[in-house]
Amino acid sequence: MKGRVMRSTGSWYDVLLDDGTKLQCRIRGKIRLEGIKETNPVAVGDLVDVSPENNEGVITAILPRTNYIVRQSVKKTGHAHVIAANIDQALVMATMMMPRTSTGFIDRFLVAAESFRIPQVIVFNKKDLLDTDSLAYQSNIIKIYEPLGVKCIVTSALVTEQPEAEEVLSGKTTLIAGHSGVGKSTLINQLSPAINQKVSEVSDYTEKGTHTTTFAEMFQLNDSTFIIDTPGIKEFGLIDMTPEELSDYFPEMRGLRLNCKFGSRCLHVNEPKCAIKDAVEKGTIALSRYENYLSMLLNEDNRK
Repeated sequence: MKGRVMRSTGSWYDVLLDDGTKLQCRIRGKIRLEGIKETNPVAVGDLVDVSPENNEGVITAILPRTNYIVRQSVKKTGHAHVIAANIDQALVMATMMMPRTSTGFIDRFLVAAESFRIPQVIVFNKKDLLDTDSLAYQSNIIKIYEPLGVKCIVTSALVTEQPEAEEVLSGKTTLIAGHSGVGKSTLINQLSPAINQKVSEVSDYTEKGTHTTTFAEMFQLNDSTFIIDTPGIKEFGLIDMTPEELSDYFPEMRGLRLNCKFGSRCLHVNEPKCAIKDAVEKGTIALSRYENYLSMLLNEDNRK
């Protein structure tokens, strides 16, 4: 029997079988895919072989993944935690306030997705809370990302009808990520009220959300549309990526990096005749993107 992992709690997995039924499964023995040091052998979105056993199931094999997206494991240095596998696009929800999402977090997420050539979407939520200055700031951020091929949507998850979001998600498997409190669960509830995700409250004092999603979980909106809700993720760790490779996952840098004096060896920091630094000075590469590139290069914390 074959199926798709819909939910992982670490030891048990909810699997949607090809016949449409769900089966709670566990792993027997060690299951590993070659080529990645991971802390979780089975991830949401994995296609698996299942053997039924006493009204439960045993996952006997993981089928090859078309892609996956990871973060640095918080438990084991140098190991990845696979957030989701076999996804068509990666969507990050951002808010300009309550809580405010930094461009550092957005760029770290986009780079993680770009490293596997996964199309990216940014949903700017809570537009109803923004004043004139915040709206202008949000508009300027959108002007940075749309030319890079990133789909940008502005919405309020409190609105019942979400036609633009529905169109973007239709027929695809989409990973949805973002800080706690940005409105992921609210949006999911609007798209499919039957899902009934718990909604977090945002503290007026800290403007931080509480974690209401404990485990990554996939939901089926219709026969061909799936969304994967992830726990509030503080930081995406970029692993298995050399310093020289990093700029290749910034689309606006990718085409310029070979024009640097040192070519593909240039890190775009202090090197002379650097095409990337020249583009930043001319304004053709956004300063925020370059600063976030340097932050990732130096492995600085992008939790804010």
